[in-house]
Amino acid sequence: MISRFAKSLGLIVFAIFLLSTLAMIHPPSRSYMEPWSGQIFGEGGVEKMLHDKVFVQPPIISGVKGGVIMPKLGNATAKASLGRATWKLLHTTTLRYPEHPTQDEREALSSYFHLSSRLYPCGECAAEFQQLLAKYPPQTSSRKAASLWLCAVHNQVNERLHKPEFDCAHLSNEYDCGCGDAPITATDDAADPMDLEDNDSKDDVTGVDMIRGGR
Repeated sequence: MISRFAKSLGLIVFAIFLLSTLAMIHPPSRSYMEPWSGQIFGEGGVEKMLHDKVFVQPPIISGVKGGVIMPKLGNATAKASLGRATWKLLHTTTLRYPEHPTQDEREALSSYFHLSSRLYPCGECAAEFQQLLAKYPPQTSSRKAASLWLCAVHNQVNERLHKPEFDCAHLSNEYDCGCGDAPITATDDAADPMDLEDNDSKDDVTGVDMIRGGR
């Protein structure tokens, strides 16, 4: 007849075997519950969620949308000079725009045009540019798309001003800066990159006297 001690020992051994088997099938979780908030931390809890998901807030450019900021520019000479310089800047920008831009670069160019339509020093000109942007949204998928889009917009202005239509096929000849596509890390030690004007009294391209402010 089996003694009471042997029975107890057998039950203890069986219980240990059963618990070991359950532990192998379902390993214990290393998570724990925070008693005050009720949130589960550790394995499978809040910490895992924070590790698996990194929330990156995209940058928000404010001020892109809105009306014209600048007042009317009454000086016809200043308006014409400003217009020629601005078209040169915009055309050169699109002709140096990447051939295969990233999404960030595409959004940057689009924002640039919309911000220009608000901050252009000639208020009535800016209002017209905003109307053109609403009718013909900027094309930013490639250098060719951006440069031809801007040329078409420029010709819309030329048509209203009864000026001859510009041949968009020769944009690179008209607005070639001779800059090339060298990376921005390659700098010329002989020239200061911020020295944008050698002669501050005349425009380097047209030779027209620069507009000066006064008291």
